[in-house]
Amino acid sequence: IPALFFARKTKCYSDRLLPGFLKCYHTYMKASYVRNFTFGVDDSLSSTVGLLSGVASASIASSTVVLTGIILIFTDALSMGVGSLLSDQSASEYVKKSQISIFKSLPDAIIMFVSYLIAGLVPLFPYFFFPTPQSIWISVGVTLVALFILGIINGNLTHTTPVKFGIRMLLLGGSVALAGMLV
Repeated sequence: IPALFFARKTKCYSDRLLPGFLKCYHTYMKASYVRNFTFGVDDSLSSTVGLLSGVASASIASSTVVLTGIILIFTDALSMGVGSLLSDQSASEYVKKSQISIFKSLPDAIIMFVSYLIAGLVPLFPYFFFPTPQSIWISVGVTLVALFILGIINGNLTHTTPVKFGIRMLLLGGSVALAGMLV
C-alpha cells in the first residue's frame, strides 16, 4: 500500500481480516495519505471499468481496448497526481497564509499517482487474457471485488467496521462503474 510507505510506524497488531503481509502496518499516518489512496484507487477502478466496458461493447479489437486502457490509466494517474499536488499545496498555503515548498505536498501526489496507476490495471488485466465479450464481465467482477477489498482496508485503517466499509465501497464505487458502463 503506497500510503503506508510514507507513514510513521507506531505499533503493530493482529487483525484476522487482513492477510499476513498487512497484519503489521502503520497506525499513524496523515489523513491526506488515506484520502489520496482511497480516492486514487476508487476513482481508477470505477472510471477504468466503465470506460473499458463501453469501448469493448463497441465490438472493437481487444488490442484497441488494451491500448485505450493503458492511455487512460497513465494520463489519468498523472493528472490525478498533479491535481493532488496542486490542490494540497494551495490548501496548505491558504491555511498558512504563506508560500510553502512544493516538496511538502509531494508524498500526497505520489500516493495518488501510484494508487491510481496500480488500481487501473485491475479492470484492464482480463483484456490481456480473454476474448473481449468475456473480458467485460470478468473485468466488472474483479473490479467489484477490488472495491470491496478497498473498503475492508479502509475500515482497518480507520479502526472501524471493515465489512461495513467494504459493502459501502462496493455499493458506491460499483454504482459509479455501472453508470460508466450504461453511458
